[in-house]
Amino acid sequence: MKSNREYIENLQKNGYPLTFETVFNLAFENYKKIAIYAGSLFLVGTALFIILAIIILHYTYGLANFQELIQKPENLDPKNFSDEFITAYIISMTLLGCMMHPLFAGFIKMAHCAQKDEEFHVSTIFGYYKWTYFKELFLVTLIISISSTGISFIMEAAGIPALGMLASVSISVLTVLTVPLIIFSNYSAMESIRTSINLTLKQPLLLLGLLIMAYLFCITGFFIFFIGLFFTLPFLYSMHYAIYSSIIGFNR
Repeated sequence: MKSNREYIENLQKNGYPLTFETVFNLAFENYKKIAIYAGSLFLVGTALFIILAIIILHYTYGLANFQELIQKPENLDPKNFSDEFITAYIISMTLLGCMMHPLFAGFIKMAHCAQKDEEFHVSTIFGYYKWTYFKELFLVTLIISISSTGISFIMEAAGIPALGMLASVSISVLTVLTVPLIIFSNYSAMESIRTSINLTLKQPLLLLGLLIMAYLFCITGFFIFFIGLFFTLPFLYSMHYAIYSSIIGFNR
C-alpha cells in the first residue's frame, strides 16, 4: 500500500475524480453535525472578543475619544489615514490572522471528528496551538496574507483593482488545501502551499464553485437577525474538510 505522501504525489501528477454534488453533500451533512456546537462557540468567542476590545480601548484610547472618532465620517475615510497608520493596521491584522489560524484548523478537526462519529470538545478547537503545528500554520498564513495583500496593493496602485481582487480570489482557491495538509498529512508550510496549488489546478473551476457556494451559504446568516451568521459560518469549515476528504481522504 502506498504511503500518504506517495498517494498525494500521484494525485498531483495524474489528477483525481471529483463531482460538485458529492463534495457539497458531504460538506452539508458534516455541517449539520457541527452547526450548533461550532456556532455557539463562534457566538461566545465573538462576545468575549468584543468585551476584550472594549476594555483595551477604554484603557488605551478612551471610549469617549473612540466614540468621537467614529462619529465623524471624515475620520473613517481611508484617504485621510496616514501611511504609518495604514502600515500598522496591515501588520496588526496580518499578525492577528496568523495567530487565529490555528482556530480555523481546530474547526476543520472538529468537522473530521464529527464525520468519524468521534467526540469533540472545546479543547479540539485549540489543539493546533501546539508548537509543531502552530509554527507551520502561522508561517503558511503569513505567506498567503503577504502574497494576497501585496498583489492587491500593486494592482490598486496600478489603477486596476479588479485584477487585485481576482488575484486574491485565485490565491484563496489555490491554497484551500494548505491547512488540511498541515494538520492531517503533517506537511510543512511550504510543502502544503506547493501541493495545494498542484492539486487545485487539476479542478480549479469546480473548487471555485464549491467555495463560492460555501461563502454564499455563510452570508445567508446575515439575513437571520445577523446572529444566524454564527451558525452558518461553520459550513465553510465543513467545506474545507469535505474538499480534502474527497480529494485525498483518510484511508492510508
